[in-house]
Amino acid sequence: MNKKVNLKEKLTLFNEYWSPRIIGRLNGQMVKLAKLKGEFVWHSHEQEDELFYVLKGQLKMELRDRTEILNEGDMFIVQRGLEHRPVAEEEVHIMLFEPDTTVNTGAVINELTVDAKEME
Repeated sequence: MNKKVNLKEKLTLFNEYWSPRIIGRLNGQMVKLAKLKGEFVWHSHEQEDELFYVLKGQLKMELRDRTEILNEGDMFIVQRGLEHRPVAEEEVHIMLFEPDTTVNTGAVINELTVDAKEME
């Protein structure tokens, strides 16, 4: 179905952190919105790349050899197999692009793991 999506409006529909919501799909990719605050778990995705686009706030993308600081309007692609940990000292709003098969915590299964069915 073709219809416009207002990102700010969609972001008002939920308050949970680290709980992405699917807002669209294209070519086997999920387009998600998420609110982040605090530290996520170290993880990697063996088969999938992830694109993080910061809509609001500042996100630290910790990698084992460095930390990338992402500000509003910045994007960062985490290549498959690269261990990473997103950290948000204050609330951050992001848009994610990742394959349908991506589990948000990679091979790590814990309380932050979100099933794709819960993201709809």
